[in-house]
Amino acid sequence: MRFVTYTHPDDGERVGVLDGDVIHALEPGLRLLDLLGDDGERLDAAGRRALSDPRQVRKKEEATLLAPLPQPPTVRDFMVFEQHVEGVAKLADPQATIPPRWYEAPAFYFTNPYAIIGPDEPVPIAPGSGAFDLELEVAAVIGRPGTDLTPEQAESHIAGYTILIDWSARDIQFAEMQVPLGPVKGKDTATTLGPALVTPDELASARRGKSFDLAMTASVNGTLIGRDSLASMAFSFAEMAAYASRGTWVKPGDVLGSGTCGGGCLAELWGRYGRDAHPPLASGDTVTVSVERLGAITAQIA
Repeated sequence: MRFVTYTHPDDGERVGVLDGDVIHALEPGLRLLDLLGDDGERLDAAGRRALSDPRQVRKKEEATLLAPLPQPPTVRDFMVFEQHVEGVAKLADPQATIPPRWYEAPAFYFTNPYAIIGPDEPVPIAPGSGAFDLELEVAAVIGRPGTDLTPEQAESHIAGYTILIDWSARDIQFAEMQVPLGPVKGKDTATTLGPALVTPDELASARRGKSFDLAMTASVNGTLIGRDSLASMAFSFAEMAAYASRGTWVKPGDVLGSGTCGGGCLAELWGRYGRDAHPPLASGDTVTVSVERLGAITAQIA
């Protein structure tokens, strides 16, 4: 099933099941986070209830989609696509190679849960940035708590998947990382999640290797900048969740971003072909991303 959080002038903020172009609403006041915490039984039961006896039915175009989880407890962003890592590294040094450590564990940083925005919301440029960029990712959402998980155990802790766009102020990011202390304010202004939380069974038939063979595309103002497959991940979502849980907890609603797919950002173009390969994002630009079976997002830069 495909779960959305939306607003409608007559409904306020609601959770519903997206079926084609129609949203079947759940009970008022129920959040998606309230349906997590077990093996998926509550989520499945609520979805079936909404499809068979909806509290309200709305056409998708009549609603404004918010992030499925408007404020997740935590957001960890990983970096598991080799093509992306190699391409961006060349921004600093054309001869740069991928550090051996990258192959040993799925590295991540914590980003800002207060910066989450929905697929229908405009994207603010980070204050002072002149090198604003998109990063096309897929995120797994944790469904039940766990600590010190093995990858085999962690697989069952994933409640579903959604598209994530990590909006990045590259000039601020690269200046900060000279300290070095990570991206921080370079990643602090906006992260898009949506359009829906898609349950794992919807992707099962596309399983290949460590991930799923799902086409991913990114375009700016109608021009394709890159494409990849989610199957290109070097680490699985289960391995990412297991690593995140080492010595600590992952809990319901935690978001684990995959990191940028190959060709899913401008910085990779700049690293491979120079800064003139494409201008940074500017106010008025339209960014469109898609991930097979997860949906598409068209975002306006504000």
